[in-house]
Amino acid sequence: MRVIAWLVEGTWPACVDAVRAHAPGDAEVVLLHVSGPDVPAVAHGAFAGLLGRRSQDPGDRLEALGGTSATALLDAAAERLGRPCVREERSGRVEREVVAAAEGAGLLVLARDGDRSRLGPKSLGPAVRFAVDHAPCPVLLVWPEPAPRLDTIPPPPPHHHP
Repeated sequence: MRVIAWLVEGTWPACVDAVRAHAPGDAEVVLLHVSGPDVPAVAHGAFAGLLGRRSQDPGDRLEALGGTSATALLDAAAERLGRPCVREERSGRVEREVVAAAEGAGLLVLARDGDRSRLGPKSLGPAVRFAVDHAPCPVLLVWPEPAPRLDTIPPPPPHHHP
């Protein structure tokens, strides 16, 4: 069985802990980090408007910093996991890269990324919602911190009579 843990800054420890608790001992664990193209692309575009100036393209520097940050995150996650694992870095449309990485996996582990102050659908941001809805394998969705109390569930909508 292959277990994919999608690691995101700020919530990755909960995913690693969930893998430690729920993945079989003989599972191949893949620690996945996906960098979106947005920030370097914006910097490249801004630089293109400054043609003729003598400076380096800031997008190149942002791409390098992003790679360093992803490597450090994957290293910290591997240390926390405490067992052999594969580290995988991808870049592109984050939600689509996660779904593609989950192809053929036995489990995808990911953390809530929306409003985590209360229970309900808004606790999932767009990327996590997409991954949950489209993953080609079972999904383990974890809270990055203790889950909110049950009384935080939004009230039901008013009942309409036909």
